[in-house]
Amino acid sequence: MIGITGATGQLGRIVVEKLKQKFQGQPDAAQIVALVRSPEKAADLGVTARAASYGDPQALAAALKGIDTLLLISSSEVGQRLAQHQNVIEAAAKAGVKHLVYTSLLRADTSPLSLAQEHLETEKLIRASGIPFTILRNSWYIENHAASAKTAVAAGALIGCAGEGRISGATREDYAEAAVAVLTGSGHAGKTYELGGDEAYTLAQLAAEISRQAGKDVPYRNLSQPDYAAALEGFGLPGWLAQALASWDADASRNVLLEEGRALSTLIGRPTTPLSVAVARALA
Repeated sequence: MIGITGATGQLGRIVVEKLKQKFQGQPDAAQIVALVRSPEKAADLGVTARAASYGDPQALAAALKGIDTLLLISSSEVGQRLAQHQNVIEAAAKAGVKHLVYTSLLRADTSPLSLAQEHLETEKLIRASGIPFTILRNSWYIENHAASAKTAVAAGALIGCAGEGRISGATREDYAEAAVAVLTGSGHAGKTYELGGDEAYTLAQLAAEISRQAGKDVPYRNLSQPDYAAALEGFGLPGWLAQALASWDADASRNVLLEEGRALSTLIGRPTTPLSVAVARALA
């Protein structure tokens, strides 16, 4: 029995669909359980759904009964993640989960990204739990950047503060397939995978690809970190989020999101999704 936390989220939904495809025609091969805050919102997934809020230890204890393999997709609530993840890990240990797979951040143990600390502390909790584990340290989602494609075309420029930093982005589908490979394969226990796209890109290269597909010149304008944060606030983002996004871009300028080991394409058995495909999806 395979459980997926956050199964109605953007990554979780893809993982569930990929698992269903994996076991198509094999009804006894695995039972997929969506662990979600609101089971009624998971009805369209077509799998068993159990109420399991990250912040509710009692619900988690009940939801994890019988789960053999658990994918802990990191919480989206930055700043509250560690306590929420601890609830899941403790419930998993009590439920007798045999393999815990966690979606972490690229080089969480050395990354300067503000996101890294909660991921690293979660990894420590997992290692201390005694549960056999696999850590998937994901680099950036290409969608994080490609989502700005339409706005950039309309505005006539793509803005950021990542300079010439190279980013090994991959799509959610790529990372989801890696998770499925680990959830359903063997030989992954005790391993930590540093995952990123095969072909790194700069934001200037992203802008060039947007320009090519839009048939319009959309240059990349590199701003200072404070100016980029101010611009994001001007677009209506909350101040804390604008500051965070700008800091992550600034960190990316120092190649902290570059990963050239190709562990991701090795896990999924194919090249990772090209930037051109991600841009085409974003512009569609």
